[in-house]
Amino acid sequence: MTSAFDTAWRAEVFEDFSDTDKQFLDKVIAWVEPYIADKVLFTQELAVHHVKGTLKVLSLLEMDVATMAAALISTITLTQEGSHLLEDSQFTTKILDEFGTEIFDLVEGAQALIRIGTVASQATLATEEQEKLQQEMLRKMLLAMATDLRIVLIRLAARLQTLRWYAESKLPCPPEIALQTSNIYAPLANRLGIWQIKWEMEDLSLRFLKPEIYREIAQKLEAKRTEREDLVNNFIAKLRQSLEEQHIKADVAGRAKHIYSIYNKMRNKSLAFEELYDLLAIRIIVKTERDCYTALSLVHSYWTPVMEEFDDYIARPKPNGYRSLHTVVKDDKGHIFEVQIRTHQMHQFAEYGMAAHWRYKEAGKQGGKVSASSLYDRQISWMRQLLSWRKEVGITEQAEKNQTASQADIARKKTALEKEKEQLIKTKPTQDKPDRIYVMTPQARLLELPAGSTPVDFAYLLHTDLGHRCRGAKVDGQLVALNTPLKTGQTVEIIAAKSGGPSRDWLNPQLGYLHSPRAKAKVRLWFNAIELQLRINHGQELVEKELQRLGKTSVNLEHLASKLGFAHPDDLYVAVAKDEFSLRQIAQAFVEVEPSTTEEKTLFSPRQSAATSATTTGKSGVLVVGVDSLMTQLARCCHPAPPDAIGGFVTRGRGVSIHRINCPSFKVMQQKDPDRIIEVDWGNTNETVYPVNIKVVSMDRNGLLRDISEVFAKMKLNVIGVHTQTKESNAYLNFTVEISNGTQLNKALKTISDVSGVISAHRV
Repeated sequence: MTSAFDTAWRAEVFEDFSDTDKQFLDKVIAWVEPYIADKVLFTQELAVHHVKGTLKVLSLLEMDVATMAAALISTITLTQEGSHLLEDSQFTTKILDEFGTEIFDLVEGAQALIRIGTVASQATLATEEQEKLQQEMLRKMLLAMATDLRIVLIRLAARLQTLRWYAESKLPCPPEIALQTSNIYAPLANRLGIWQIKWEMEDLSLRFLKPEIYREIAQKLEAKRTEREDLVNNFIAKLRQSLEEQHIKADVAGRAKHIYSIYNKMRNKSLAFEELYDLLAIRIIVKTERDCYTALSLVHSYWTPVMEEFDDYIARPKPNGYRSLHTVVKDDKGHIFEVQIRTHQMHQFAEYGMAAHWRYKEAGKQGGKVSASSLYDRQISWMRQLLSWRKEVGITEQAEKNQTASQADIARKKTALEKEKEQLIKTKPTQDKPDRIYVMTPQARLLELPAGSTPVDFAYLLHTDLGHRCRGAKVDGQLVALNTPLKTGQTVEIIAAKSGGPSRDWLNPQLGYLHSPRAKAKVRLWFNAIELQLRINHGQELVEKELQRLGKTSVNLEHLASKLGFAHPDDLYVAVAKDEFSLRQIAQAFVEVEPSTTEEKTLFSPRQSAATSATTTGKSGVLVVGVDSLMTQLARCCHPAPPDAIGGFVTRGRGVSIHRINCPSFKVMQQKDPDRIIEVDWGNTNETVYPVNIKVVSMDRNGLLRDISEVFAKMKLNVIGVHTQTKESNAYLNFTVEISNGTQLNKALKTISDVSGVISAHRV
C-alpha cells in the first residue's frame, strides 16, 4: 500500500536528519499510519494532512527526532476513536516498548495541554479583567505542566496547522479556536521568541475573528507582503554595504510588520493607519555604543529621518534598564521604516533579561516599567536561549553538509556550541518544587495557589464561607482526603455542609490540612471570634449574677459600662471574664450615683485614710500671694499637685483656678488675659491628697489591670478613675490617682514600670 507520507514530503521535512534518525522516523510513521489512515479530526481535516503540516512547522524550528516522533504519535489521540487511548494501559505499553519513556512523556504532555486548554477555554467570566487574568494563568499553567519545552512546541505547531487548514479549506473557523489562539498560544510563541509562528497565528486569528478589519488593513497596505519584504531586503542590503565601508561589523535584520501588529497598534494608541510610522522594521546590532551612533548617522544620511519619532534610550534608558536607539526614516518613494540600533549586550538584555520583549509588548501602558525577576520569567528566558542554540546548531550542520566553511571553522563552531550547551544545562533555572500551582473549578475557572496547597486552601481562595463549610473534595472526579496536596492541571470540586465552621485540626501543621497563609489566617480569625464570643457570654453571665445580688436587674448596661470606663458592655464582659476587672467595683458604681452626693464618681473603692481629698473638700492648700481668704480650686485640665510649679488665674465668680505652669490651657490664658494671672504657692498640704493622671502603655495580657491595681493597693493610693483601651495587641490604661506629694507619685510610676509587660508609665 502506498504511504500517505510521500517521498517529496519526507525529503523536505527530514532533510537535516542523519540516516539513523530518518530510519527511526520511518519506523514511527509505519507504526502510526494504520491508526490515522482515513481518519478525520473534529476540524474536518484529515489526520494525515494535519500531522504532515505539524511536522513541517517543527522542522522549521530545527526540532530533534524525539519531538518529531512524539508529534506523529500525538495525532492518534486527536482522532475521534483515539481520544482516550492514553488511558488504555495496552496502548501505553505499546508506546513505551516501541519508542521509550522520553517519547511517551512528550506524547502524554502534549495530550495534557490539549485537554487543559480545551477545558479552561470554556470558562465564562463576568469582567474583561477576569478574562485577562484567566488567560494569563492558563499560559502559566500550560508552561508549568510542560516539564519539557518540546511539549509546548508540539502544541504550538499543531495549532498553527489547524489555522492553516481553515484558511486553505475556506471553511469557517470556530471563533473559540481563533480566540484561544490569539489570547493563549500566540503570546506563548511570543514569550519563547518563535516570531514566525507568533506572527502567522496572530494574522490568521484576526482574519477569522474580524475579517472586515483584516481586509481593510490589507487593502490599505500599498504593497503585498512579498513586496514589503522586498523593500526591507533592499534597505538591509544598502545599509550593510555602508556599514562595511565604515568597517563596522553589524548584524542587520528586518521584517515587514504583519497585519495583526498594525491593527493592535492602531487600537492601543488610537491611531489612524496613516499615522503609523513603523510598518517596516529594521534592527541593527553592533559591537560598541560608538558604533550605534555611527550606524545612526549613516541611516539618517541615506534616508530622511522623522525627527519627532527619534528616541535615545542609550543616553536615557527606560526604567527597566532597556537601552537602544529608535528612529523612523523615509525612503525616496515615501516608504517608512522603523530602525532600532543596539549593541550585542543591549540586545541580550532586551531579549533575555528583565526588559524581555514579551514583557514590554504584553504589559500595555506599563510597558517599559515592568521587570521580569520571577522563576517563571527566568525559565522563559532560558527556553528562548535554548531555541537560539538549536538554530545555531542547524546552521552549523548545514554549513558542514554544503561545505560552505572550512573544516577547521566548523570544528571550532561545534566545540563552541557544545560548550554553550553545557553552560545552558548548568544555568537552567530550576527549584526542588514549583512555587505556584494552577488548578481549575468545575466551571473551568483557573486559580493560582502556593505549591503544596490542599483542597481546603482551594476552598478558602474561592470564598471564606465555602472554606468554613468545606467537608470533602473531589479531584478530577475522585474523592480525596482534605489534606491531599494539589497538582497543576487538576480540577477540584468542594463538598460543603449547609452550615458550620472549620476544624481545629486544620491548624495543626503536622496534619497538613492548610498550606497557604491566607487560609490559615481565615481559620484563626474564625476561632478567635468564637473565643471572644465565649468570653463575652461568660463575662455577661458573671455581671448579671452580680447585678441580681445587688438587686439592680433593671440597670442600663450601656450606662453602667460607660461609668466603669468601658466604651461598650462587651468590653466590660471581656475584662470580667479575663479577670482584669473586679465585680466588687460594680457595687461601688451604684454607691456613687446616690442622689444626695455631689462627689465625683469613683471606680475603685476609696480607702480609709487620715488624709483629706482636695477634690471632695474643696481645700486645695494653695496660698494666693498678697490676698487673704480668697477661694481657690484645682484645675481639672492638668491636676496640679505638690511640688508642681503652679500659677493662678482669677476667674469670674469662682475664685482662683490653680494650674501647673506648663499647662497648655494656662499658657493660653497668660497670652489672652495676662492681667488676671496671679502668683500662688503651696501652703500646708501634709493632710491633703491630690488627683493626678497616670498613663500606662503595656502589652495586652490576662491579669494586667489586676496587677496594676495591686500596686496602687499596696501603696495605699486611692484610684478615682480608670479607662482602658486595647489596640494592636497593646493596652492603653489611664488612671486618676490621689497622691500627697511628688515622691509618692514617682515611687508609684517606678513600681508600675516594673510590672510584667508594661512598656511605659508616666504622668499626663
